[in-house]
Amino acid sequence: MSETMQVEVANGNAADWFVDRHIREGRAAKPAFVEAWEGGRTLTYGGLAEGTARCAAALKRAGIRREERAAMFVLDQIEFPEIFWGALKACVQPVALNTLLASDVYRVILEDSRAAIAFVSHELLDVVLPAAQASPHLRQIVVIGGEAPDGTLSYDAFMAGTAPETTTTCSCDEVAFWLYSSGSTGAPKGVRHVHDALKVTCDTYGNQVLGIREDDRIFSVAKLFFAYGMGNGMSFPLAAGATACLFNGRPTPDSISALLETYKPTIFCGVPTLYAAMIHKWEDEGAHPDAPLRTCISAGEALPAEIGRKWKGIWGVDIMDGVGSTEMLHIFLSNKPGDIEYGTSGTAVPGYEVRLVNEDGADVGPGGIGELLVRGKSSAMDYWNQRDKSRATFEGQWTRTGDKYQLTESGRFVYCGRTDDMFKVSGIWVSPFEIEQALVEYPAILEAAVIAHRDEEGLEKPKAFIVLKDGKTESDLAGLKDFIKDKIGKWKYPRWVEILDDLPKTATGKIQRFKLREPS
Repeated sequence: MSETMQVEVANGNAADWFVDRHIREGRAAKPAFVEAWEGGRTLTYGGLAEGTARCAAALKRAGIRREERAAMFVLDQIEFPEIFWGALKACVQPVALNTLLASDVYRVILEDSRAAIAFVSHELLDVVLPAAQASPHLRQIVVIGGEAPDGTLSYDAFMAGTAPETTTTCSCDEVAFWLYSSGSTGAPKGVRHVHDALKVTCDTYGNQVLGIREDDRIFSVAKLFFAYGMGNGMSFPLAAGATACLFNGRPTPDSISALLETYKPTIFCGVPTLYAAMIHKWEDEGAHPDAPLRTCISAGEALPAEIGRKWKGIWGVDIMDGVGSTEMLHIFLSNKPGDIEYGTSGTAVPGYEVRLVNEDGADVGPGGIGELLVRGKSSAMDYWNQRDKSRATFEGQWTRTGDKYQLTESGRFVYCGRTDDMFKVSGIWVSPFEIEQALVEYPAILEAAVIAHRDEEGLEKPKAFIVLKDGKTESDLAGLKDFIKDKIGKWKYPRWVEILDDLPKTATGKIQRFKLREPS
């Protein structure tokens, strides 16, 4: 008989590398997270390691079993990383949820995910509690900050008296966490990611494009519950041993300007709509904050070229525009340091492959327009409980993005719009984004969105919805149509222009064109 073999299994649990490793490497005293508001707290790497280990123990004490779900209705505060990585240490799957949704949507998500425990920031109780109390699956509701109502438990009480728990060993291919994605349309879809996906995004975009370093201080406008924000504000800084600034308020030009001035980030991660609004503010005031920015990035929606050029003029720093998705966890197509061409989304991030295909699945060459497909190791496992949508999106190693792009002769990708946003005028494909880029270059216009609208003969033509800059009126649009004709083509100008106070957007800043298409 052979002797029993002792096999040492490497721990694929992402929390070991992102959290515990820093203690072994001597960073226990270094700040990992700083709350960027008056009276905000600081969480060191040592505090993060201990807090996550205690959270893992508290989950086990509460009877939350391996692979059960922990719903996170948590603002960007130091409890977020503590709960997220603590759940991973226990192999409980955190479900990071958009904190801007309605009770009815939360009810649907809790029913779909069958979460066993919910963590709720006290500020969100009025919206979350009705949905949480209606869930037959939740066994415990934990309230962060403030007073815990009857039937709930305070976070302090949840954590009290727990001894740190050792990080559970698991495979890097086990499901680690969920994100819910609805994009710009549709019902929420539970996107399941494995432990290894987090490190993949750090090894690819984080290291080879963003170039984050241990001495960086990073701030992300996108919140931690978004894939874009999770990378920027949590996994990338933890991978490098850097420091992240957390902000739990609404990002406005005023609030973000104050944060830049006070907390001095070296890396800023924004979205196009906010970049545009901040530039407008600083141009009006004739001054901008003092911050040691060395790198700026954008995602969520394609960055208009004019915004990138103006930002570079103000800061002397380019914005690296890129494309990512909840399904791929972060950016996979991007402009890169020293290789930036405004008006394009750049080229594939090292570690990813991208291609364009037509309606028949055939590859589209330079000059053509096709749907963007991407292949890389950060791709999601699937959509929970949605087999048809999973099969339609995840085709073997390739993931369909639902975005239309044009490939230039130089090999760069130019965003044209969502697949269902594209339309033809006089038999020629028209990109809403191309028209929008031209519109925001007009001096009176701050933001723009374009949709297809049928004329009296039933033919589709561009219709524009615009937001004017402060102090501008309809009379300032007298030369708009000729400006667009001269810039991008006579058949592309908007036949109708409607002025709005604001454009409908997702919480990530994506324009919800489907709402503009709805009859008023």
